[in-house]
Amino acid sequence: MTAGSQGPGEIQGALVEALDLVIARRGSGALPGEHRANGRGTGTEIQQIRPYQYGDDVRWIDPAASARTGVPHVRDHVPERTLTTWLVVDVSASMAFGTADRLKSDVAEGVGLVIGRLAVRRAGRVGLLTCGTPEPRRLPPRGGRTQLLALRRALTAGVAPDGYVPQDALAASLRQVGRLTRGPGLVVVVSDFREGETGALAAGADDGAAGFGDPAAHRRPPWARALAALGTRHDVLAVEVVDPREATLPDVGHLVLVDPETGARVEADSSSAELRRRFAAAELARRDAVKSHLRAAGARHVEISTDGDWLRALGRSLR
Repeated sequence: MTAGSQGPGEIQGALVEALDLVIARRGSGALPGEHRANGRGTGTEIQQIRPYQYGDDVRWIDPAASARTGVPHVRDHVPERTLTTWLVVDVSASMAFGTADRLKSDVAEGVGLVIGRLAVRRAGRVGLLTCGTPEPRRLPPRGGRTQLLALRRALTAGVAPDGYVPQDALAASLRQVGRLTRGPGLVVVVSDFREGETGALAAGADDGAAGFGDPAAHRRPPWARALAALGTRHDVLAVEVVDPREATLPDVGHLVLVDPETGARVEADSSSAELRRRFAAAELARRDAVKSHLRAAGARHVEISTDGDWLRALGRSLR
């Protein structure tokens, strides 16, 4: 459990129910029975009625057709495909930040639990990959209550220790999902999408303003390329977790801050109006870049905050 963690808070069953069909239909529109798989198999829709052949399952003999023709006939059914959902959850040290109701990692935990509950309905399966820690956690796709318990344990295990800097961890996890999946499904990525950043304040605090808005900070990151590759086969939902203090710098005088991932120490005079303006402009440019990368990757982008009811915000964004 992360120090300072408040947990995701109460997850209201009524709101989860309201999200049920919305989430399920993200997976290529495939509720069981809504999408045809290749070949024949067990299902509710009849593909054809044909004469019995040696080796056919006698349970599929059609009495009416057999009686009418005098020859045994069997039913071939269209196989139904259930939805497989992959959760990719960022648990890097930057997720252990929160100045409002809870930490970003708390919100990510709640989103993962809700998506997991919805994913296993109608015989669906859910798998998990975490990223940003020295030893990422992985759960192969399975269904049922046992999988949900395993998912809860994995999501509540905490974030990476301070000082650990992941190298393209999110991109690596997304590429791994691409290798592990077989048919099309739903991939839900929960992150603050701040991998490898030093932050706007660290970039320009030394001289009070210079360094903000560095164009190099907004180049296409590795995770964007990996996400675009996933988007060619799967429905992708990108849930960006943000905190109010990441958008604006408060006027509280002299600040001494430490980057949890790099350990870099930053000192800044937040009473400087110019510093606060440049900080806000740099953060706005960063968020615009993230939105652009997600849009180019073909992902549905949802932004939720540590401030307020994150579950209602998730529901409003998905409608």
